[in-house]
Parts: sequence; C-alpha cells; structure tokens
Amino acid sequence: QVQLVESGGGLVQAGGSLRLSCAASGRSFSTYTMGWFRQAPGKERELVASIDWGRSGTHDVNSVKGRITISRDNAKNTVYLQMNNLQPKDTAVYYCAAGPGPGMFRYWGQGTQVSVSS
Repeated sequence: QVQLVESGGGLVQAGGSLRLSCAASGRSFSTYTMGWFRQAPGKERELVASIDWGRSGTHDVNSVKGRITISRDNAKNTVYLQMNNLQPKDTAVYYCAAGPGPGMFRYWGQGTQVSVSS
C-alpha cells in the first residue's frame, strides 16, 4: 500500500512559478512509476507528466512542454512538479499518482489546488 500526500499548490499570477511535492509512504517507492495529473473544472482528468523508477521523465500534455519538469528523489520518497510561466489554463486540482508501470496508476493523493490569475 502506498499513501501519497501533495503539497505546494496555491494562487499565483500568470507568469509565476510553483513547485508541487508529493510525499509517499510505503515500501517500494523507488520502483514505482510516478505521475502528476490535473483536473480543471468541467474537464476530464489528464496526465501531465510521469517519471519512471530510473528518473526518465516524460511530459504528456503538449501545452506544458518547456514549462513543467517532473523529478523524483527516491531517498526522500518524494516526487516534484516544477511549473514555470504558469498560465490561467493551468488552473486545476493537481493529483499525484503511483503505480507499477506507465499507465498503471493505482494509488492517488488527495489533490492540491493550483489557481493562476491573469
């Protein structure tokens, strides 16, 4: 069993930055694929970025490429999402997820709100 707790969300102005953190508890964190999803009001949840155990990150939403970086620190059981040049379209609840492989996310955090004002 893995428990995930996100932090770092908040309200920023357009062009600002935030770094989200997701602290994981439980065994085998270093072997899990980790992902960040987001869900905006009235929209479906979408995968923003994911990173495998070997720290190979991918960014799954074209609109965030070049602005968002996913990373992980296995010694701290933590995954991060650095977001720069935030835009109002990035406003959403951001969720951390974990699973045994890409596309196999089984565990979810409670979410953290990111709001970007214009």
